[in-house]
Amino acid sequence: MIASSSVKDYIRTIVDFPHEGIMFRDVTTLFADPRGFRMAIDQLLNPYAGAQIDKVVGLEARGFILGGAIAHQLSKGFVPIRKKGKLPAATIAEEYKLEYGEAVVEIHDDALAPGEKVLIVDDLLATGGTCEAGIKLCERLGAEVIGCAFIVDLPELGGRKRLEEMGMDVHTLCEYAGA
Repeated sequence: MIASSSVKDYIRTIVDFPHEGIMFRDVTTLFADPRGFRMAIDQLLNPYAGAQIDKVVGLEARGFILGGAIAHQLSKGFVPIRKKGKLPAATIAEEYKLEYGEAVVEIHDDALAPGEKVLIVDDLLATGGTCEAGIKLCERLGAEVIGCAFIVDLPELGGRKRLEEMGMDVHTLCEYAGA
């Protein structure tokens, strides 16, 4: 157990993963510590205290861990946005660009009702492409995204700016310089 008062103190950095030159911010060490995990969930929720939230949407895959915990804390439903081909029922899809290619994410076509207010969560905000695709999926189902919450922001990659330009409220717990 780490004696710490900052979420950032629980995050491990792995050098050259998954490729040379990348400083991977590993939140599994945060998740493994009960105090750190509780701190992260509480801090992710804090700006939305009192806000109407009908569902919590988690982006694959670490967003599932955070989203499930936040949904439980709020006594709300959880909705996963997954990589193409992983959901069993009828879906809608959204393509987006990654730093190194393209990808597709999906949501069940009945996961959200028109007018529902949702909070989108994930562990890390880099370019914002995955979250932008998630926002578009939620909006296509008629839901309103009230905010996007992340543990880590990599500001040099521009994700916050990208999401804010879409009119999104973006909340992050810590930042790291560089990619």
